Amino acid sequence: MKRVLDIAAALIALLSLSPLLVLTALFIASESGLPVLFRQTRVGRGGREFGMYKFRSMVKNAAAIGPYFTADNDPRITRVGRFIRRTSIDELPQLINVLLGDMSLVGPRPDVPAQRSLYSEADWALRCSVRPGITGLAQALYRSDAQGTQRLDADLRYAREHSLWLDARIIWWTLGRLSGQGAN
Repeated sequence: MKRVLDIAAALIALLSLSPLLVLTALFIASESGLPVLFRQTRVGRGGREFGMYKFRSMVKNAAAIGPYFTADNDPRITRVGRFIRRTSIDELPQLINVLLGDMSLVGPRPDVPAQRSLYSEADWALRCSVRPGITGLAQALYRSDAQGTQRLDADLRYAREHSLWLDARIIWWTLGRLSGQGAN
């Protein structure tokens, strides 16, 4: 049932957001050229690696220029990139990953392979037992303000407790966070 809902919601979202997606692509291309999408290797369900899509928010070849993790006021982030990151528009191409079956609308955010070392063997297996999501419990509760192991704990909690009801609540909380209201 969740997969059917994911496909239907992703198709509706892609169609309804297509003007925003096209405008974002045009702004990125006009500021810093092509390509407008960025593809990064992430880990999905069952530990399978896949290419996750995002709108490019940094200069081309940013990985070759600076550190792996971005910091505040990172000079590699473009002007358009700052806006699309702040508004989470950069995440919208992941709707394609949902259609491909790599991701769900809701689940733990997909980790890069190097983050496996943050988990015990049992916790990694639990985390990889569910499809990663565009949003998850950690994003709904903390957005990007999670401290210490809060994100990891929230991801594992989701893997243990996932349900369609929890997914609906996470989507509601995420929309609240994006509008500045937060999860209650």
